Amino acid sequence: MREIILAGNWKMNKLVSETKSFFGELSPLVKDCKNTVVICAPYTALAAAVDCVTNANVFIGAENAHWEKSGAFTGEIAADMLAEIGIKYVIIGHSERRQYFGETNETVAKRTKAVLNAGLKAIVCVGETLAQREKNVTESVLNEQITLGFNGITAEEMKNVVIAYEPVWAIGTGLTATAMQAQTAISFIRQQIKNIYGEAVAENISILYGGSMNEKNAAELLSMPDIDGGLIGGASLVAGKFAAICNADNK
Repeated sequence: MREIILAGNWKMNKLVSETKSFFGELSPLVKDCKNTVVICAPYTALAAAVDCVTNANVFIGAENAHWEKSGAFTGEIAADMLAEIGIKYVIIGHSERRQYFGETNETVAKRTKAVLNAGLKAIVCVGETLAQREKNVTESVLNEQITLGFNGITAEEMKNVVIAYEPVWAIGTGLTATAMQAQTAISFIRQQIKNIYGEAVAENISILYGGSMNEKNAAELLSMPDIDGGLIGGASLVAGKFAAICNADNK
């Protein structure tokens, strides 16, 4: 069975003090959770988050990493720096990085390679905008993001890759793809991975849904055969809501 992963993406939220309070609330709520729980926090809160982890099924992730190991890249953080402080996962290619900070499929591939080389797991985001969905080009967009975004990544390295399908039109808008819409898109992604890497890789890779998953719709989304968890934004900021999602696995 594929690993079920519930990953919270805090984005630019929570001070160190708030991080400590959050884990004080979350830890007892997910102590019996059978799924993998990941909290991706802003850089300033990462060390505190690592120190707060007391559950064997809870891991800390970062929200981005640079593709170079070091150098004149003011304001950037290298994957080795993250690994040194106990980070296990890194989000790569989130739609907000693509929209606001010039992320491309090519830089996604470079960042993913760097994260994997540092011994970390990459949560690689793909997804279409509302305009692209309305033009019925969702599949071509996803195919391009997968083909270019995993350029140079080997089948062996894909064992440490998680994919997050995030329909951009459903991020922070309150809109959510229906369970069947999400299943259809994720099934397509899995087929594309099969085309590139073969059936074994496709059947073992965890593919998450990332588009306004919350405590009310999580069980239905997670009941779909190809949805292996979620990349959760707003709901991950509240310990009780996030815990409810983490414990909602219907498989």
